Amino acid sequence: MALYAISDLHLAIGVGKPMDVFGSGWVDHIDRLRENWERTVKPEDTVLMPGDFSWATYLSEAIPDFTWLESLPGQKIMTKGNHDYWWTTQRKMDVFFMEHGIRSIRILHNNAVLVGDFAICGARGWKSPGDEDFSPEDRKIFLREQERLKLSMQAAVKLGSGKRCVLLHFPPFNARREPGAYVDIMREYGASHCLYGHLHGRGRYAAIQGMQDGIDYRLVAADNLQFQPFLISAD
Repeated sequence: MALYAISDLHLAIGVGKPMDVFGSGWVDHIDRLRENWERTVKPEDTVLMPGDFSWATYLSEAIPDFTWLESLPGQKIMTKGNHDYWWTTQRKMDVFFMEHGIRSIRILHNNAVLVGDFAICGARGWKSPGDEDFSPEDRKIFLREQERLKLSMQAAVKLGSGKRCVLLHFPPFNARREPGAYVDIMREYGASHCLYGHLHGRGRYAAIQGMQDGIDYRLVAADNLQFQPFLISAD
């Protein structure tokens, strides 16, 4: 069993929002993603997806996107991104998946999931203090996401695994590459990996990657990976 990661798929099969308006790198990205995924991921593998899965505003609009993802091999675990407007309560999402035959996708929402010897946990995250446009409203969301991350990491600790892999949509560093409260929480609860997305274009070149104080950070935004799922661990 292998563990992969990829975020920011930005699917819009049901709402018709093409991604190629964001540059030539996104042309035919859905076809390229399917080809790479099917060549790489096996049915027994798991793919971690930290946010921005679908442009849909409502769950009903996201049915074609979830059906597409369901058709791909492997189990999938996802957290919320800032563009996942379809995201709702855990119960509503669970019922939606059951009603539409979505069996390979799990949602992280203040909880944790055990995959092999990894406890998978996480939250959306948010902008960080020190970012140029950080507002009082951003601070409220930033603090709320801290609590969500704590709840998820506490759940991961209860699972008893020695490896705790954190999924965050937003990077846990600010634009000046300074670590903040999310990094403190990950250190407190013994995170081994942090996978994040959100950064695109020129912004991705400032991403923190590699080992920092015992945590392995990776930017797994799909365009940064050339739409190829990134290998985290292989047994």
